[in-house]
Amino acid sequence: MKRSTKLIVALLVVVAALAVIYRLMHRVPSADLEANVQMQQIITDAGCLRCHTSTPELPFYANMPVAGKIVMEDVSKAYRAFDMTQMEKDMKEGRSLNPVDLAKVEKVILDGKMPQAKYYLVHWGASFNDAKKEVALSWVKHHRMGLYTDVAVAPDFINEPIRPIADSISVDVRKVVLGNLLYHDTRLSADNTVSCASCHGLDTGGVDNKQYSEGVGGQLGGVNAPTVYNAAYNFVQFWDGRAGTLAEQAAGPPLNPVEMACESFDQIISKLAEDKNFVVAFNEVYPDGLNEKNITNAIQEFEKTLLTPNSRFDRYLKGQKDAITADEIAGYDLFKKYDCATCHVGEILGGQSYELIGVQHDYFADRQAEMTEEDNGRFKQTKAERDRHRFKVPGLRNIELTAPYFHDGSMATMDDAVRAMAKYQLGIDLPQPEVDKIVAFLRTLTGEYKGKLLTNKNMI
Repeated sequence: MKRSTKLIVALLVVVAALAVIYRLMHRVPSADLEANVQMQQIITDAGCLRCHTSTPELPFYANMPVAGKIVMEDVSKAYRAFDMTQMEKDMKEGRSLNPVDLAKVEKVILDGKMPQAKYYLVHWGASFNDAKKEVALSWVKHHRMGLYTDVAVAPDFINEPIRPIADSISVDVRKVVLGNLLYHDTRLSADNTVSCASCHGLDTGGVDNKQYSEGVGGQLGGVNAPTVYNAAYNFVQFWDGRAGTLAEQAAGPPLNPVEMACESFDQIISKLAEDKNFVVAFNEVYPDGLNEKNITNAIQEFEKTLLTPNSRFDRYLKGQKDAITADEIAGYDLFKKYDCATCHVGEILGGQSYELIGVQHDYFADRQAEMTEEDNGRFKQTKAERDRHRFKVPGLRNIELTAPYFHDGSMATMDDAVRAMAKYQLGIDLPQPEVDKIVAFLRTLTGEYKGKLLTNKNMI
């Protein structure tokens, strides 16, 4: 009798424990909570911030000899891949969320990659059940739709990570006229030989198609020139993000000793001041006259007009189903399957975050070229070790016109670039048919400038 009682008690304990585990594993935030609060609870339960932050909340077994090593390796990899600190802060403060953060969260949920099994087998409430997935994916969709309100998208594509480019951005037309003149004016360089258009030609895809651009006296720069087209959509400018606006970017090259080599903007202003007609036109728009702020503001206003909407892919997203072919659609599906659309998001398929090159393999070791200061990427500005080799993600609009690729201009073709990204970011070797389809998709991203298909005279 006593044995039977003990068995019954033991069975009840087991049942109670299983009930607790079941409740933990199937707990879902209350629907009465605000969407961000629901998502914060899911993130907390899943233990995301135990790894994806600079100040991880390490579990008790992190101090154990074998388990601790595994934990620290996982934490290091997680933090390198995705720092969720800013996203959590934005949620708490009710701000718009970065589209890259949304895309990363969405992709790991859809793929069932996170949390890893070795984590949720120990932390029973961490797993994503179907109900949690539904809440999280609805949260992503809600925030994504809030980011893009100015361009109509077909209902089937309302939640895609990529959006069409707007036909225009609001500008001051008078400033645009001045900015256009300044953009093409070689007087912004010390010896009157180099203009903005020298490296960012509007008839060459917004680039010069050289590995490194040639500045004053034939000097070569240290990074590949990014396209000026659609640069208004970048969250920062330059590969290392050292300029926060187009105006700040425009102030850099004139004083760079390799590029345009002026000693100061006073040197530029003294030359422009000799052009009486230009001074009169400039003063009509800027009453306080020629100065660095006004010059760069005018260039910024002009560059905001350098948009290339109405690509075939844009038309596809807007509902024109025959705008792209079956192979190109398959290429887009592969682009998403292989995580390309977690960083290359938004209107220009990039330009919204800094990402590490060489996640799975050492890109720089394989490159077999001497390391340069430019290879440090964002680290140049922050001196934070996590930012070493981390670069602003380039936009992919008009990419068929902007070779060579990568910050160092080391990839001659789109085929080369796609293969390299698969190897160094994913650790895989893509079969040629898949590479061909992805490249075919990328070719659909060439848009129109002033109502005509953008072309590159270097490729005709």
